[in-house]
Amino acid sequence: MECPFRSSGSARSPKSRWHDTWLFSWVPPLGYIPLTQDPWGWFKALVIPWFTLATLYVGLYGRVLRASLIEMMQEDFIRTARAKGIGERRVLLHHGLRTSLVAFVTMFGLDFGALVGGGALLTEVVFGLQGVGKLTYEALQTLDLPMILATVIYASFFVVMANFVVDVVFVFIDPRARDVR
Repeated sequence: MECPFRSSGSARSPKSRWHDTWLFSWVPPLGYIPLTQDPWGWFKALVIPWFTLATLYVGLYGRVLRASLIEMMQEDFIRTARAKGIGERRVLLHHGLRTSLVAFVTMFGLDFGALVGGGALLTEVVFGLQGVGKLTYEALQTLDLPMILATVIYASFFVVMANFVVDVVFVFIDPRARDVR
């Protein structure tokens, strides 16, 4: 059996044993496939970038939600709900989780605004996707100042809009926010 790293004098790259396996055979080439052209191809082209972006945030969101839930389960209204005889599952989901989502929604709003506004720059460049992040990257490469300013203003708009949506959502998820006069 020939060693895949041994060359016979010519400049050959090592043989890859992973690129033809079933594990990566479903991965399409880099780039974007429109949803209207091929829905399955669109999904396959975006599933790895989605997981890449999600992996960045899943641990942080889990920690924040857990800490918020632990803190909220010590509140007086939770003890009152338990004293009324409400089941533990309902207390956790209806009373505890609902009020714990305030910190989670705040983080999500800020992160979503930043991602839509070009925060996915590295993911777009690596996976060959056309988006605001890649546009910003190309503008930075060529020092195109008007385009850089436009993408910063675009990103700022989405951060402000995400904050507005978060403030509106607070009224629905936190009963304490409804009674403020």
